[in-house]
Amino acid sequence: MRILTVPLQELRRDKTIFIALFQNEPLSKEEFFSYLPPPIQQNLARFVKNEFSGEEGEIKLFWLAPGRSWQNEKNRIVLFGLGEKSKWNERKSVLVPRRMVSYAKREKIKKFTTTLSLAPSLFATNVLLAHFEFVRYKTPPKGGWPEIQEIRLAAEKEKLGEARRGISEGIIIGEEVCAARELVNTPGGDITPVKLAEAASRIAKKNKIQIRVLDEKALERLGARGILGVSRGSSEKPRLIFMEYRGRVAGKKPLVLVGKGVTFDTGGLNLKPDPYMYEMHMDMSGGAAVIHGIAAIARLKLPVNIIGIIPAVENMPSGTSYRPGDILKSLSGKTIEVLNTDAEGRIILADALSYALRFKPGFILDLATLTGAAHVALGNYCSAIFTNRDALVPKFMEIGFHSGDYVWPLPLWEEYFNDIKGTFGDIANTGKTDRYGGAIHGAKFLEQFVENTPWAHLDIAPRMTTVDSDCLSKGASGVGVRYIVELAREYPSLKFQAPSTK
Repeated sequence: MRILTVPLQELRRDKTIFIALFQNEPLSKEEFFSYLPPPIQQNLARFVKNEFSGEEGEIKLFWLAPGRSWQNEKNRIVLFGLGEKSKWNERKSVLVPRRMVSYAKREKIKKFTTTLSLAPSLFATNVLLAHFEFVRYKTPPKGGWPEIQEIRLAAEKEKLGEARRGISEGIIIGEEVCAARELVNTPGGDITPVKLAEAASRIAKKNKIQIRVLDEKALERLGARGILGVSRGSSEKPRLIFMEYRGRVAGKKPLVLVGKGVTFDTGGLNLKPDPYMYEMHMDMSGGAAVIHGIAAIARLKLPVNIIGIIPAVENMPSGTSYRPGDILKSLSGKTIEVLNTDAEGRIILADALSYALRFKPGFILDLATLTGAAHVALGNYCSAIFTNRDALVPKFMEIGFHSGDYVWPLPLWEEYFNDIKGTFGDIANTGKTDRYGGAIHGAKFLEQFVENTPWAHLDIAPRMTTVDSDCLSKGASGVGVRYIVELAREYPSLKFQAPSTK
């Protein structure tokens, strides 16, 4: 699919035009309106007045020439309602190009032109997100899958250069988000820890990113017994993936990204119930976000030094599985009392975070589909963020807002440590007393392995999969990639103060 820029004057010649309009807003105020031929202006204004309310989600088709067949694919304007302007926000803005793409695919429209109503980079990214479908395992229909060949973005001549640059940037981000969705959607039998490491190696080679993969023997020498313990029940061997992008920045401590890479999670001996297991090949969403987030940063040539660490395991029940009641010695030297084998992600992340400290990071961000409790707390529309630098919470939320990977903070008060303090080991991997506060317990557990290093934890479980209101195809959402890119942009200017007082 091509995304091109054209001057607004081109609207006179385009066959299919998509226009988004607010409710009760005069057409004369719309930038595109004066570029239409006068007869079309009159007919369109009459149509909008009589046939189009502009309610949010409304779509109406206006034919430019009277008497044209409804089957004719040419000479039409499609109107998309935005609702009341006073109730508009940026979260709704990104849905506009998605709705346009969904409509075009549904109606088998190959090309259309629309106007610049959103930042060009956001437009391009969201066009690609909406165009993506995971069809690798499906038999193609006759004629192939519905695809859009070309979208033309019309703007004032003086804005075209900036629009082209924004589109190029947005395409890179959109492509990497969709590549992450492809990886996460892939069944667990086809993405094992070894195969995830192979995929990361291919992506790294393509984008000139350094990569090193630690196998089982190397993990044993390292002392990563949390990763080894979780992987014990599976015939698939664990891996620790290390990626590094150097943005030619001297003297700045690296930004370290840690992503949970559980390629399939049965829950181990604490077996998950049936309704929740079939999606558990997506439990490596954090790892996929790190892999493709770094790829996007490399392609954008951002001036920042990045390290990515992905512990990759499969959590399976068998005669060799780790057990509830086991005590694992982590890479940090702290012992982990296993109360539930389905709280495995935090155990492997503990080793990965300890490993991250060896590279003297300026900041660590981990991303993990860690808890269903975060999903219960926040619903479907944002991830939970926890940090040991409370002063930066507004900045972290702003990064989420601008990237489209929205986040909302939850507390990490010292009282919560009492819930995970070990009885026979240093730290328990779940809360000991009740089922409340599970997302916080997971984050509080991870905090014990970062020492005083500036750190934030994104529990991306709420955004692991799309929901209908996203206007995206079903399956993985690609959460985290956009957040990583925006964080990398902001990282050089972030000021990390002393740890938060809790």
